[in-house]
Amino acid sequence: MGLLALTPALTGCLTHTHSVIKTRLPDVVLNSTLDQLLKQVDDRYGSIRSAQLTVGISTSTGGSLQGAVKESISFNGYVILGNPENIRVLLLVPLVRSEALDMVSDGKTFKMMIRPKNCAIVGSDVSQPSEKGLYSLRPDVILDSLLIQGRRADQFVSMTQDSRDIPDPKKRKGLIQDPDYDIEFLSQPNGQVESTLRVVHIDRMNLLPWRQDIYNAEGKVATQAFYSNYKSFGDMVFPTKIVIQRPLDELGLTITVSKATFNLDLKPDEFKLDIPEGTAVQNMDDPASAATNPCASHATQSPH
Repeated sequence: MGLLALTPALTGCLTHTHSVIKTRLPDVVLNSTLDQLLKQVDDRYGSIRSAQLTVGISTSTGGSLQGAVKESISFNGYVILGNPENIRVLLLVPLVRSEALDMVSDGKTFKMMIRPKNCAIVGSDVSQPSEKGLYSLRPDVILDSLLIQGRRADQFVSMTQDSRDIPDPKKRKGLIQDPDYDIEFLSQPNGQVESTLRVVHIDRMNLLPWRQDIYNAEGKVATQAFYSNYKSFGDMVFPTKIVIQRPLDELGLTITVSKATFNLDLKPDEFKLDIPEGTAVQNMDDPASAATNPCASHATQSPH
């Protein structure tokens, strides 16, 4: 009798089937070894001595902790890179094209000038932001996202494989199961413990990075960068859309590259930013100054 009671289950009468979006494998899947992928990352990083990018940048602030996301209008501007540590980001106010934000970093210190509010934020690149949102942005975040670094001599690596579902251009509702290689960069062991520093995700349809996760000292994801729309600029292949997410700061950036020139000889003053007298300055390395918020409260006074 017990066996007879199990008969419906064994024959499938108690099962239920529902439809899902069908996926397919890519037409081409490329194979590579870890050594080959590391060399490609190293070569791509080492081939860029400098870059001048004409960009559009939109920002979003907020998230689940605030219960809302605020998106900005898109700023046009320029990003100048001097590999390995120099960067300048200049954003212009739409239409009038006056300067909205100017920030520079030499890998050790940074300056951020917000001219419409007549305020500036300065400090070392390792200083902690006092608040979330746009004012927590640091130039090195953009630099580390735009230029994916290779392995340093003191780092270990491992590689795993995974996949993601992306829209199928051949079918309106279809998906492609796109496989990738995931390269994990690890710190020197502390006892028997290694820490994850970065994970670079390589698309196996073209062997180009499509995502990078950067971790902080506490093992939390500090920055996620997503790369798409790769185009050739001379001999250089570079993504023209970079989406940067800063989950801990509740800050997002979308960078769209319209023009790129690589390996020009840059002048030293390309990375020089003078802060005018009378500017309200927040020094993130000074606890008393870091506790203030001059950019939120201070603005240029009208002569009228």
